[in-house]
Amino acid sequence: MVAIAAAWLLATALCLRNGRSAAPASAASTGGDAVLVAWASQTGFASALAERSAAMLRAGGREVVVLPLDQVDATRLAATRRALFVASTTGEGDPPDHALGFLRRMDDRDLAHLEYALLALGDRNYAAFCGFGRQLDAWLRDRGARPLFDRVEVDNADEAALRRWQYEVARIGGDAAAADWSAPAYHPWRLAARQLLNPGSQGGPVHALSLQPASGALPAWQPGDIAEIGPGHPPQQVAAWLAATGLDGTAQVDAGDGPQPLAGLLARSVLPDPDGVRGLAPQALAARLQRLPHREYSIASIPAEGRLQLLVREMYRQDGTPGLGSGWLCRHVPVGGTVDLRLRSNPGFHPPAADRPLVLVGNGTGIAGLRAHLAARIAAGARRNWLLFGERNAACDLFFGDELRRWQEAGWLERMDLAFSREGDRAYVQDRLRAAAAELAAWVDAGATILVCGSAGTMAPAVDTALATILGAERRDALREQGRYRRDVY
Repeated sequence: MVAIAAAWLLATALCLRNGRSAAPASAASTGGDAVLVAWASQTGFASALAERSAAMLRAGGREVVVLPLDQVDATRLAATRRALFVASTTGEGDPPDHALGFLRRMDDRDLAHLEYALLALGDRNYAAFCGFGRQLDAWLRDRGARPLFDRVEVDNADEAALRRWQYEVARIGGDAAAADWSAPAYHPWRLAARQLLNPGSQGGPVHALSLQPASGALPAWQPGDIAEIGPGHPPQQVAAWLAATGLDGTAQVDAGDGPQPLAGLLARSVLPDPDGVRGLAPQALAARLQRLPHREYSIASIPAEGRLQLLVREMYRQDGTPGLGSGWLCRHVPVGGTVDLRLRSNPGFHPPAADRPLVLVGNGTGIAGLRAHLAARIAAGARRNWLLFGERNAACDLFFGDELRRWQEAGWLERMDLAFSREGDRAYVQDRLRAAAAELAAWVDAGATILVCGSAGTMAPAVDTALATILGAERRDALREQGRYRRDVY
């Protein structure tokens, strides 16, 4: 881990030295609107990641204050509405030396006003992996603080987990255009098919996409794993940028992965201000370009089905133009065209043992990750499956509806509860959970695992509250610690 962390520290130091454009933490606002970024570090790795996270937030226009955890007191937490914690673990589950007294000296005041995210750093060679990060997470939850997304755990500076953290920080207010912290290692995939699933829906268009490797065999993945997509700009946007700079898009350049036309490189890069690059030679420009940040999507299929399937809802910017990732996948890549893709293992959402009952809860495009779990359970012969799914309208928005009903009729879905918020009793999945409280408790008594996939801002907190009401907060939290209550929310 030392060598990997040292490389990250060097890269972070260079990034912060060359790229920081905002005031240092000591000059940042200390008001409630400022995001607190608190770190607990033994070797300097956690503090460097905290600084890099803070730089993303500043670039996104947020006020930030960065502090070591030992300088965070109850008064500051009481005045903070949003916080990021980056916490290392040392020894056998211990906090870094400077953070030893943090939890002991904090009082038990209510933190229900606080939204937070937590990055836990550790090493799986030790029994208490991410022990202090997990302890800090539990302490925050016990006092009512609300996680913006589930704890991200990093084993030995694992790049995939760090990309997940970067992606989530960008979503909550950071620089969404920031290049990935680790160099992308995409593979070319072919878009084999694309189908609009919800014509006439009150929500955004949702497309099912099927992809195949451009060459070679289909790789392995597990239910719950993530497809990281390298998006691109539409050709007309690149052409307009080239026209504004006067550069020749057909000029051959090499950014480290072989000769290619400048226009092709620009399509996959953050486009700089045209005024800042006029007069540059094409190769000099190529050396400056940064790769567009990846976008993440739950995989809806399993390898045995012979394809990688995604479910993508079109998103829009404030000016009405399509979002970077969804616009690329749903509008701009032609069927038969190439998509840059890399797989990321997501062990926190992998399936439980096939002989245990499984309760799947989700809404919207969260059905993608749940469908993969159901497909895997059917392949394993597991029939104790319960799906609770919510969307707007039954006629338009029951994704994979025909397939789900076939599975239910064949006995693969023991129970399916649907909730539609724009018709009938206008219910949500948390309403269905509360209505089935006794049955849910019985499934949990029988050893069930609960997997939740979908909206982090609305559905997931409501489901979390419903589980606390049905099972009791202590039992809900015990299920989380046992790995029997897991979430993949966005």
